[in-house]
Amino acid sequence: MVVLFKTLQVILALSILIIVHEFGHFTFAKLFGIRVDKFYLFFDVGGKRLLRFKIGETEFGIGVLPFGGYCKIAGMVDESMDLESLKQDPQPWEFRTKPAWQRLLVMFGGVLFNFIFAIIIFSVMLGMRGETYIPNEGNAVYVNDLAYEMGFRNGDQILSFDDYVPDNFYSLQSDLGRRLARKATVLRDGDTLDIYIDHSMIGEVLNSPDMFDVALPFIVAEVQESSPNRDSGLMAEDRILSINGEGFRFFQDARPVLEKNAGSMVDATVLRAADSLSLALQVDSLGKIGVAIKIPDLKVREYNGLSALPAGCKYTWELIVNYLRDLRLVATPSTQAYKSVGSFIAIGQVFPSAWDWLQFFYIIGLLSIMLGVMNLIPIPGLDGGHILFTLYEMVTGRKPGDKFLIVMQIIGMAIIFGLLILACGNDITRLLK
Repeated sequence: MVVLFKTLQVILALSILIIVHEFGHFTFAKLFGIRVDKFYLFFDVGGKRLLRFKIGETEFGIGVLPFGGYCKIAGMVDESMDLESLKQDPQPWEFRTKPAWQRLLVMFGGVLFNFIFAIIIFSVMLGMRGETYIPNEGNAVYVNDLAYEMGFRNGDQILSFDDYVPDNFYSLQSDLGRRLARKATVLRDGDTLDIYIDHSMIGEVLNSPDMFDVALPFIVAEVQESSPNRDSGLMAEDRILSINGEGFRFFQDARPVLEKNAGSMVDATVLRAADSLSLALQVDSLGKIGVAIKIPDLKVREYNGLSALPAGCKYTWELIVNYLRDLRLVATPSTQAYKSVGSFIAIGQVFPSAWDWLQFFYIIGLLSIMLGVMNLIPIPGLDGGHILFTLYEMVTGRKPGDKFLIVMQIIGMAIIFGLLILACGNDITRLLK
């Protein structure tokens, strides 16, 4: 049932994004008097379709193959490979007869609408909820095995990656990978030191879960009502330093000690203000003592109606830059980032198993940026390929011939299908593991 629910969310999300993207092409085409023959969600393979209607000269519909969609613009070499129409004499309402700058805007329209759509989503969300995150400043890391191997230690405060000073704690791992940092500067036990990054490990950074968790001192925020230690004398703001003589610095280190003493009474050393106390505590059968742990203060940025739009633009731009960095990593074989490329299965895993409108639209905003950036890649068959050829024409004054564009379209489609096979293969491999 969960798989079906996630699948429906993926189909709905991609359908919205495809319509937004193709409507960008459609809008600029109509603006410049170019005829649009078809506007389809999904592909009408063999002329088969679920829905079809016509408005003016354009046929709108929903195809039977739920994989993408298209906007068929008259006189343009595209994925439909309609070669017969190209054999006819050029008409004034065709794409191929329009000035290069108009054709450039038609091709860029889809990407532009994807970015505008993301800006609208993030501006509305920031205006409604603001931006809440754990600040990096003042918080220390608790590392996994990979981070330890790279030289990081529990309790380090990461000050910078090269010249970049991270702000959001939970972006540390992605910042380290995306920026291909040469060194990390950390504060350790009062001293500042540099950790030099081995770039051969970047691929592992991209695929290792939870490299940096927040190192939590074992400070009690609240003794719960159901706690077996409700009358033990334990109080909020007490810091537990040891159990049965086993000392620890962070709550994460205390977990195995508590589990080892599950179901028994223990002697805990507690720091209260400047005083050290000894308290007898009961550990339940699950290795817990029934307290809430004090977590770092959250940082909240709030936006009103006027400030939400520029904040949404800034947020969208940062995501675009980050995604471009991700693509750079994928294109760098030594990072092995290509192994993290996913297809529809990977997208489905991102969606929640229970309906959440805010999370759904946040994911759509991210996917809209991904779709826009992906389409800017200068591969024939994608918008970026058409844009590249049009820019070449504008610079040189020489327009590529239809035969050249047809060959490039075939090559581009082969590359796209190859990338799709790679992505699906990665998904299947992850599922098998």
